[in-house]
Amino acid sequence: MVDFSLRCFGVGDGWPCPDRNHSSYLYRFGKVSLLIDCGEPINSRLAAAGVDGDEIDGVLISHMHCDHIGGLFMLMQSWWLQKRRKDVRIHLPGYAIDPLRQMLQATHTFEELFAGQILYEPLKAAAPFDIEDVRVTPYPTTHLEQFRTTFAAKYAQPFEAFSFLFETKQSRIAHSGDIGAVEDLASLLKEPVDLLVCELAHVQPDELFRYLNGHRIKRIIFVHLARCYWESLNEIRSLATDTLKDMTFSFARDGDEFTLA
Repeated sequence: MVDFSLRCFGVGDGWPCPDRNHSSYLYRFGKVSLLIDCGEPINSRLAAAGVDGDEIDGVLISHMHCDHIGGLFMLMQSWWLQKRRKDVRIHLPGYAIDPLRQMLQATHTFEELFAGQILYEPLKAAAPFDIEDVRVTPYPTTHLEQFRTTFAAKYAQPFEAFSFLFETKQSRIAHSGDIGAVEDLASLLKEPVDLLVCELAHVQPDELFRYLNGHRIKRIIFVHLARCYWESLNEIRSLATDTLKDMTFSFARDGDEFTLA
């Protein structure tokens, strides 16, 4: 698995983060590079890392909260200015496609400015698709169920949020996105995974650690910690050590890079 890497460009939660960027992760599977979420300031972080726009083969947006999409518009502008040659393929909740296109038009980021096409692909629950030789399966999470309960009568939208399972011939990688309950991870963990990248903002740490204990996970990387957990990281790490026993885990910081070698 020397050809796999994960670069964490933003591991912060939704609150203003003076010490962490917002959600953005670059997965590399050999020659295939996938950008998961576009929290700001992803554009400058990619530039600082020397990642050229044409290196990214797909963008996946787990849900439409601003800490997951706030950097997308600047990223799109930079790809126009850099004269990105590849088609821009963005996988996201389907209801957001038309508003996103309208926002790009409102910011004068017209599709005609791009050398390649802008292709919008709606995510569908448990419907796999391929990005070159990487199989991607989105699974729904209950992250937005409280919003659905409160606002569905007024706002006609499906309140979709997704996690992702990435499969190649060599590996199975799970990315939780934002969850609403630990049971949202069940679809990702039905079979053994080489890596689970798991958020820790919307569930209790002790409940999450108990749920993960005993699952067949070679390594866990915790991201998107709620501010209160981030500020008491030593205590959270100690709890994880006690509960997860012999499981291998890390708490990621911005800029961290992980491999499976």
